[in-house]
Amino acid sequence: MPKKKSRTGNFPLLIEAKSAGDFTNTNKRRKEEAVKTSQLRRTYGPSIRFILFLCGYFDSGYLGYEAAEGIDWVWEHRIDDLKKFGL
Repeated sequence: MPKKKSRTGNFPLLIEAKSAGDFTNTNKRRKEEAVKTSQLRRTYGPSIRFILFLCGYFDSGYLGYEAAEGIDWVWEHRIDDLKKFGL
């Protein structure tokens, strides 16, 4: 969980905003975040934190794939859920 006072070596919470107008596009691109997360962990170690901020249409197939890769998310209509990440 992020702390109000960071120290050298601490990483920020990385948030990527994703927007989708339909389910088709998300399923084509769902591996992108998994590759990105894998690259981040390989570069910065397993303590790096990366979540998605989702707007629009994301089905259970997309969400299940991301969850299996250890990627969490927050919905635009539930922005208060960012508090769970210490924000």
